[in-house]
This record gives sequence, C-alpha cells and structure tokens, in this order.
Amino acid sequence: MAFPCGSVMTRSVWSYNLELEFELIHSIIALYPFISMDTEFPSVIFQSHPGFRQPQNNYAVMKANVDGMHLIQVGLTFSDSQGNLPTFGTSNRFIWEFNFCEFDVTRHAHAPDSITLLRSQGMDFDKNRKYGVSIVRFAELMMLLGLLCNNNIQWIAFHSAYDFGYMVKILSQRFFYMQPFLPPNLGDFLQLVKFFFGYRVYDVKHLIRFCPNLHGSLDRV
Repeated sequence: MAFPCGSVMTRSVWSYNLELEFELIHSIIALYPFISMDTEFPSVIFQSHPGFRQPQNNYAVMKANVDGMHLIQVGLTFSDSQGNLPTFGTSNRFIWEFNFCEFDVTRHAHAPDSITLLRSQGMDFDKNRKYGVSIVRFAELMMLLGLLCNNNIQWIAFHSAYDFGYMVKILSQRFFYMQPFLPPNLGDFLQLVKFFFGYRVYDVKHLIRFCPNLHGSLDRV
C-alpha cells in the first residue's frame, strides 16, 4: 500500500522478500528501538463469561482461542524516542506488514464476521496461502537479527493480550520445541513474554486508564 510522497508507506513482506526486509530492519533497529506491534487473527471463537473475568479465567479464554487458531498478519512500526519513523534517505517514512501462509480460511477455525471485515479491508487470503511468510522462519529471523531478548528495545501495543499471545505461541514453539499451545497458566505465559520481549513492554490501552480524557479505541486515542 503506497501513500503520497512524504507520508507513511507500508512495506508488505512475503516469502520472496522476507530476508531483504529483515536486513533493512536490522540496519535501523539501533536508531529506532521503539517497536509498536499489531496483529491480525481470525477474531475469537470462545468468549469469557461476564461473571468470571478474573485474570486467570481471562487467560484461559485467550489460550483457548490462540491455541485453536492461526496468526494472519503482524504489523511492526519502528520509531525513535521522538516518534520519528525510518526514511532510508527518502521523504517517505516506512512501516512493515508481515503476511503469513499458515491460515487456510476454508478449513481453519475463524469468526466469519472477522473474515468478512478483513476482506473488506483488502486482505487476500489466497495470496497469503501462496506467497505468505513461514511463521517458523519469521520467528528465527526475529531472534537472529536482534528484535528479541534485546534490552535496548521497548515494545508498545494496544489491548495487547492476543498480540503477545500469538507471538509467544510461535516463538516458544520454535525455540523451546513446545507444542503450538500457550502455557497452561498465566504466570508461565508472563515469564515467556518477559523472556522474549523484556521488561519494557507497554500497553497503551492500560496506560490511558491513568490519563484523564483519554478513552476508547486506538483510532480515537
């Protein structure tokens, strides 16, 4: 997706340009160590009961959904402490969108309304299946090129339980040879988040609770 000159441009990542795009990221990570993350997945098929919304119960519902479904896309935005994005010497600023090949809309669990919405926003599920990135290789390059276990990086997300849920699932499967499921309890999950992403992880949805006059969706904030 290209925007007018001087604005933000999305670099779409597929299997054929994965290595090149990660090399570009590796070249700028020291200067742009604030990583904002967003994920796309097939919504949820299990819901929490309104009367049992304690942390461990919420985690159990998230685990059931993450264990039973596949990640579709990850967006990463790299910025410096002033909010500047990388430009690579141009007037444009760049962000990244990684498209994965594992999800098959014809046979994998999903919420139909979510798939309809993603299609209306331009998601081509057939293209993802044919040309998408292998999640295993994505996890390897995340580690190899310094995005994980790096104390210089700060991670930022919005309402991010599922974002980190899917990331922990694919990373622990690759590096700890675990089955593609989240840990059975919340404490072990949080330890894996700290292991891969460090202690400087910020959820804007949580932070705005302490900011008067800030509330609502990410677009509104």
